[in-house]
Amino acid sequence: MNTENKKDIQNTDKIERVLYIYSKIMDGGLVSKSELAEQFGVNERSIQRDIDDIRNYMQDNLIQEGYQHSVIYDRERKGYRLEKISLLKLTNSELLALSKILLDSRAFPKDEMQNLLKKIIMCSAPADSQKMIKEQIANEMFHYVEPRHGVDVTDNLWEIGQAIHNNQYIEIKYQGIQGSTVKTRKLKPLAIMFSEYYFYLVAFIDSEKVRENFSVLNDAFPTIYRIDRLQELKVLDEKFYVPYKDRFEEGEFRKRIQFMYGGKLRRVKFKYTGYSVEAVLDRLPTAQIQEKTEDGYIITAEVFGDGIDMWLRSQGNTIEIL
Repeated sequence: MNTENKKDIQNTDKIERVLYIYSKIMDGGLVSKSELAEQFGVNERSIQRDIDDIRNYMQDNLIQEGYQHSVIYDRERKGYRLEKISLLKLTNSELLALSKILLDSRAFPKDEMQNLLKKIIMCSAPADSQKMIKEQIANEMFHYVEPRHGVDVTDNLWEIGQAIHNNQYIEIKYQGIQGSTVKTRKLKPLAIMFSEYYFYLVAFIDSEKVRENFSVLNDAFPTIYRIDRLQELKVLDEKFYVPYKDRFEEGEFRKRIQFMYGGKLRRVKFKYTGYSVEAVLDRLPTAQIQEKTEDGYIITAEVFGDGIDMWLRSQGNTIEIL
């Protein structure tokens, strides 16, 4: 037999092996290198190359309906099998990171946080990974400190979100700081935001008479309400109109606000002499370094509201307001 015919036979044998292995794996079967090597009369290295070829093919070709298939080695069953990976679900690492962030946020009462994490893990993690992820967060969940208001705000979040989407007025009864009277407000809801353990409603006050008591008298700057302090919420049938060019952009608003305190748009300039200027730039997304000095940095930032004053004071002698 000449060399060319031998190569043709070898190629045919390889194709048959690969198709056999591929079909068995896709049908949910388990394949063993040693058994396949004996069955096809080749060494285990040849079978390993076949499996690698199948892996590369699957890696390069996403399966329809949002899934990707991967061939993995199952140590318990001592063979190779198919793992169906949903591209629409979180990976194990993404799920663990998200769980840690949720726990650190302390955004919900303990029962609601447990319920939320349980649902996320069950819907996103493969069965064999769920136990590991639960163990990774078990201690934090046990020592979890819920927000002191103890209010489940999820229903209000959805109702407000729908009102924002439909440009509908809302009417709220709002309990401000402890001991203050409950106030009724008719609002144009603009956005829901989260910061420092609490969800907030950002809205324009509809009454000019009410706005007279605020330091900001026009509609250029919205008012901020903690959602857990809403005593009542009513979505009204009445709608308001906001031209596209005047739409509220919560992303830009978020860059400029600290501690969710209302107020005017301001520009601040200060000298920072602390050890991590990156922490300052992360805290104030609009911050820019104007100059590097021998002992620090001259920084400017555009900020919204009076929360910046609290933050500047919290930095002690590492900041000098210019």
